[in-house]
Amino acid sequence: MIGFVAAIAVELSKGEDVFAQISNGGIPWFLLTTGVLSVASLIPLSNGVSVESKSKPFWSSDAEMLNGRFAMLGLVALALTEFVKGGALV
Repeated sequence: MIGFVAAIAVELSKGEDVFAQISNGGIPWFLLTTGVLSVASLIPLSNGVSVESKSKPFWSSDAEMLNGRFAMLGLVALALTEFVKGGALV
C-alpha cells in the first residue's frame, strides 16, 4: 500500500513513471522500506500479541488484506498503463 502511494506521489511531483522511478534508485529504497516494515510488523508477534486480538471492526486483518490486494492491483495497473502509453500517467 505504501509502494502504491509512493509511486503515485513521485509521479505527480516529478512526472516520472514507475519504470523510471525503479531505474533511478528505487530498488534500494524498496528493499530498505520492505525490511523496516517487515521487522516492525514482527515485533508485536514476538511479544505474543496476535493480529486478531488487535483487530477492530474498521481496522480488521481482513480489511488490511483486501486493501493490500487492491494496492497491488493498482500498482500493476499503473505500471501496465504506463508501459502501454509509453510514459507517465499524468
